Order: sequence, then C-alpha cells, then structure tokens
Amino acid sequence: MNYFSSDFKLGILGGGQLGKMMLFDTRKFDIQTYVLDPSNEAPCKIACNKFFQGNLMDFDTVYNFGKQVNLLTFEIELVNLEALEKLENEGVKVFPSPKTLRLIQNKGIQKDFYSNNKIPTAAYQRFENLEALKEDIQNIKLPFVWKCTEFGYDGMGVKIIRTLSDLDNLPNVECISEEIIPFKNELSVIVCRNVSGEIKTYPVVEMEFHPEANQVEYVICPARIENKVAEKARQIALKVSEKFNHVGLLAVEMFQTINDEIIVNEVAPRPHNSGHHTIEASYTSQFENHLRAILNLPLGNTHSKVNGIMVNLVGEEGFSGDVVYENIETIMGWNGVTPHIYGKKETRPFRKMGHVTIVNENMVEARKIAENVKNTIRVISRN
Repeated sequence: MNYFSSDFKLGILGGGQLGKMMLFDTRKFDIQTYVLDPSNEAPCKIACNKFFQGNLMDFDTVYNFGKQVNLLTFEIELVNLEALEKLENEGVKVFPSPKTLRLIQNKGIQKDFYSNNKIPTAAYQRFENLEALKEDIQNIKLPFVWKCTEFGYDGMGVKIIRTLSDLDNLPNVECISEEIIPFKNELSVIVCRNVSGEIKTYPVVEMEFHPEANQVEYVICPARIENKVAEKARQIALKVSEKFNHVGLLAVEMFQTINDEIIVNEVAPRPHNSGHHTIEASYTSQFENHLRAILNLPLGNTHSKVNGIMVNLVGEEGFSGDVVYENIETIMGWNGVTPHIYGKKETRPFRKMGHVTIVNENMVEARKIAENVKNTIRVISRN
C-alpha cells in the first residue's frame, strides 16, 4: 500500500502530547491522520487532518471512528478493547493489537504475564479491592507499594505504604501489593518491532524521578551504568518484547538492583516519556520508528548521535490556570537546549506541560545544563 501522499488514513486514539509529536513525522511523510480525543483542546487538534471529540472508552465512539481509517494506533492505553477487537475482525489493522493491549491495560494481568513467562519482576499479590488487601494485611510485609490495576498514569494510582494509616482514603478498587526493591537506578529500554518482525532497541536510559510526584524529572541517555548491566537490561527488554509479540514501540521500565540484577517494573506499548530525547539525540526518533513499525517499513537507525538528557516541564505547585513559561527565552539562548511545548492551555501542579532536551558531547556538562534548565524555567499561571 502507498502510505505517502495518498488516500491512506491513519487513526490515532488519544490526542495528547505523544500524538502531537507523532504527527510531526506523519506531516513530514504526508500521511493523512484522524485523531479521537475527549478534549476539544487536545494538543493534536492543530496538526491532524481531521479531529474528532469523543470518549475513548465508549464502544460506539471508538468503533465508528475506526471504521473511517485504514489503520489504528494509540498514544494512551485506556481505550475500549471490545471496539478494537471488532474493528480488527472486520479488517481494520490495529497496532499494537487488542490482544497485546489486554495483557498490559491491567497491571495485575501484566504482573501475572511476567510471572508466567519467567520474566524477573518484584514479588506481588493481587486483590479484588482495597478491603480484601486490608483483610490480608498481616501477610504483607511493610513497607510495600500499592498500585491500582487500572486507570493509573504519571504517578497516579501508586503509593508507598509504610504504615496502616497510609491505606486511608485510597480507592476501594482492584489493586496489587508489590515488594519494594532496593535499587541503584531506574532504567528503560525502548524496543521497536515492525509487522515483519524486524527488531531494534534504543540505548538504555536512566531515569531520575521527582520524590513527591513519582514522575520522571530527567531522562539520561546513555545510562551511566556498566556495559554488562546495559546489555543485561537490553536482553531482558528483548525477551519481554518477544513474549508480548507486539507491533510498534514497547517501552520496558526496569530497576537495576543493588546486586546489578534487572527487574521489570512495567511496560508501555507506545511512544514513551523515556524516549523524548530521541527527537534531537538519535538518528531516528521514537515517533518516526513507531510509524515505520506499524506501517511495516524498514526501521530507522536507533543509535544516538550525541548524549541527550530530557527534562520534564511540569506545572509548579501552587499554580493553576492559564499557563506561563517563565524564563523560556533564557534557556533558549543556551547551546544544545531545545524546548518542546505540548500545547496545553491550562497548568496545574505536576501536570506535564512540555519537556526540554539537552544535547552535548560531554555527559557531565549535559547534566549540569539540565540542572540549570530545571532551576531556571518555571511553569506557572497568570493568576
């Protein structure tokens, strides 16, 4: 099929920043794009051929949207799987497939998948709801990590339970308790796989998290770890990819333990926050390679051209309303610094509003500039 400058239509479920960055490459290749998102102010709206507002979890909305396109992909996992399955049965290509998504959408099912496939992961227990967990609390070693199995994102739906009172005010939903892993680093490997089975991996990256928001603050590429540890992480990511048998990108988030073992935390079957630096730092960005994979085109070079660090721009605490990027002109005057603004008009505490990429031949210098960027630019509101 001719995808370029043709009648081919690519549908994207979700119109957030991941979709917006993907659309940069569809516009570069002149591929028609249809986007569905609940918000009429979604970042994708300015860059797609046709925009539709609607509920991603509603069967009819997703099904009717999918009937208008030749191939469906997504930038968020919270979509109606029954609609995707029906579309797939009727000949609409869906990548990654609903079968893959079913294994990932629920964190309890995802953990069972790792256990069943002998993929190293933290010890865990599944519970029908919070009350069931409380009834079994004497058998759970404190402290532990509580996670809701569905609808969690960007640190939401995750809490460290140190005392029984920490369980107060948590939602009474299906959840898991997870052993806390003493670790040196949080790592990520993005695996790209096309329809024909060609596979490539991006270099291992290191992630530094905000202690309160449980969100990534910095992504550092390459990770500052020994080569043997990086290769172990890459091999485990490839095993995870093989077992999921996905098409497109799979971001595999992992812990490097104090004994240099690699433990899988969770995965995302789409472009991911840990790959944003690839736009400036890699020969082929994660967004372009996702498109190449789902269209069954040859995958691009995943090697880095230069060291890259990504700094997340999130709404500052105490500010809500119309967004202002304070001191953005200052950081734009620094060499190797590129801001990406997502197009969300309103900020609120810890909301992802953009990111900044720093590229530099010297990793120590790159990390220093990243710190200066973090301390200089502020995402605040007019009020």
